[in-house]
Amino acid sequence: MSDQTRIIGFPLPRIDGPLKVSGRAAYAAEHHPDNMVHGCVHVATIAKGRILSIDSTQAAQYPGVVKIYTHENRPSAAWWDSAWKDAVALPGHPFRPLQNDRILFDGQPVALVVAETFEAARDAASMIRVSYAEEEPATDIVAEQRNSYEPKEKRSGIAPPPSPRGDAEAAFEAAAFKMSADYVLEGEHHNPMELFSSTVIWEKDGSITVHDKTQGSQNSQGYVCGVFNLPKDKVRVFNRYVGGAFGSGLRPKHQLFLSVMAALDLKRSVKLELSRREMFYLTWRPATVQQMSMAADESGKLVSIMHHAVEATSKYEDYQEVVVNWSGLAYKCDNVKLTYELAAMNVSTPGDMRAPGAATGVFALESAIDELSYTAGLDPLEMRILNFVHMDQNEDKQFTSKALHACYRQGAEAFGWDKRNPEPRSMRDGQDLVGYGVSTGVWEAQITNAAAKVRLNSDLSVMVSAAASDIGTGTYTILAQIGAESFGIKPENVTVDIGDSSLPQTSVEGGSWTAASTGSAVQAAAANVRATLLKHAQAMENTPLADATVEQTTVRDGRLVLEVNDQVGVSVADVLAHAGLSHIEEEGQVAPDKKTMKSFSSYTHSANFVEVHVDEELGVIRITKVVVAVAAGRILNPKTARSQILGGVVMGIGMALHEEGMFDHRTGRIMNHNLAEYHIPSHADVRDIEVIFVEEHDGKTSPLGVKGLGEIGIVGFAAAVANALYHATGTRVRHLPITIDKLAYAQEAAE
Repeated sequence: MSDQTRIIGFPLPRIDGPLKVSGRAAYAAEHHPDNMVHGCVHVATIAKGRILSIDSTQAAQYPGVVKIYTHENRPSAAWWDSAWKDAVALPGHPFRPLQNDRILFDGQPVALVVAETFEAARDAASMIRVSYAEEEPATDIVAEQRNSYEPKEKRSGIAPPPSPRGDAEAAFEAAAFKMSADYVLEGEHHNPMELFSSTVIWEKDGSITVHDKTQGSQNSQGYVCGVFNLPKDKVRVFNRYVGGAFGSGLRPKHQLFLSVMAALDLKRSVKLELSRREMFYLTWRPATVQQMSMAADESGKLVSIMHHAVEATSKYEDYQEVVVNWSGLAYKCDNVKLTYELAAMNVSTPGDMRAPGAATGVFALESAIDELSYTAGLDPLEMRILNFVHMDQNEDKQFTSKALHACYRQGAEAFGWDKRNPEPRSMRDGQDLVGYGVSTGVWEAQITNAAAKVRLNSDLSVMVSAAASDIGTGTYTILAQIGAESFGIKPENVTVDIGDSSLPQTSVEGGSWTAASTGSAVQAAAANVRATLLKHAQAMENTPLADATVEQTTVRDGRLVLEVNDQVGVSVADVLAHAGLSHIEEEGQVAPDKKTMKSFSSYTHSANFVEVHVDEELGVIRITKVVVAVAAGRILNPKTARSQILGGVVMGIGMALHEEGMFDHRTGRIMNHNLAEYHIPSHADVRDIEVIFVEEHDGKTSPLGVKGLGEIGIVGFAAAVANALYHATGTRVRHLPITIDKLAYAQEAAE
């Protein structure tokens, strides 16, 4: 295959980029059917209690108002629990909007106003008056951890902590070096650019077409069909373009239910777009308290790890993450005890947010091993290398691959780790204290069930289709690359059709598995197309491919040829013409290899290196340099891959220094539900970020050899910042986000 057509591994620009930057990519709220009405939600202003009365008289009289829905007049829907179970549902009772008078969390929708214009719906919603019987809420994770419990029912796909191994308590007591500390993470709130929106188009035959902000069109379709008892052929969901999600779009949100409810009731098209304020009441990374105890022998080798976590959940669902398990597999240690509990609070159910569980748990783990390295008198990087593990001790399995040593080596060299003075508070730049920090990142590499179709046309153009989503990760582009390389054509000759519930089945886009799963399905479908093409070629008279197998052939320069000798072959156009076909279309499917999964564990790894500057007088913290070295198997597109890591790092900066949902614990209300007061990194907060992809070959994780990159960029990064801050100041802050006041308080406490 020529260099012009070998494009997997090339930094191809996003094929959907021109549409997005020109405004021609239509997102969920950018569809405008005829006779459409608009919705606006009125939300609760208490976190716990009951509705005593709702006065919507004035709102109903506002010009343009069509109807106002509350729990008192909502249309009937399937309110039994099983119908509300979406593809990634949790143990408990899913939230059902307008079900009754009970208030479960601040910002809960209590009324929906539908009007001829958005402005009319918005203004009328502000006129609704609700009186409540308010009760005392519980929203403080530090206080509520005393009421924690182990969830009785485990969340599907979330591994509970493994059984203890060895005797962690005894080993800890007898160890030469030890540390114990508590780590606190305040809740973080998803804030993708695109707001949650649904445009429901009512068709005359009673079917509906939905444009939804979601990470899985088929998940939204299944949810709508289940809740409203509709057949699948009456509901089609599109999510062609998604303006970011970070996990917030894995589960259907209440705007989908409310807009479909209104459309079915009114027999009109309905659009409902939630506000930025309402985004804070949806999904969020749960507040967490973690206790870490870690010990090492005289040489610095770990002899005991104990990790306990208490995470916030709602009163109606048991949201669960893999938080503590990482502490049992990241480093070699024969005495480990891992425990995980929940604290039910008057909040909305948390949701998966970029590297759910790992971003939280690895922060505590990587902070703790850093603290222990100072106690043992070892360089923090040396401590990690000394305790390198070659197998997954949690499950007693080998890794499919692990190039973490190369991450440490290449990352340290690019960063200049050898220039680090080991003494805390010893490095300066003018009035700034300078610190270097390091951490390890680890995230599970998965492949899920996926199907895709590939169509090869007589003009050598290719259509790739699957229900997969692109939430900004580059799915359109990598599928085009796989399709192009499969047939030796240029990517501009490949059309990618995704984001449609009617297309071949895929899982929701999350977990960093889409490239491995849908990409491998496209590869399989392309192989099936070649097999069919070969069958037709072998039906031709005097064919030179009579004895060839599909594994021995490829498509190159418009011909089906032998892989080892492209002079032997036949024209694709001739084969199709002889068969009387205009195209060949085949489906391909992939699934996890159970035999491989039984013997191996698969993870993506990284090494994070961070430099911070801290103004000695003001306490202002600046991250001035970042190097991230990543081992993630085969890199399909270095440009989109680097973009994923950059995005993860920027979110890691937010996690470490900026982001926190601030509750007034007296009322249970979120006080900073806007982007003016909920701080996220701005341009000035992001300096030099170098991304290194180390070479790693992995033929077991997925047929394509890829591991996925969406999450690994954030895992461990907050710990690297906290570790650099300690090196700069000599003060350890264990409460995220690290703000000036927390740093000052920790310094005063240390004195």
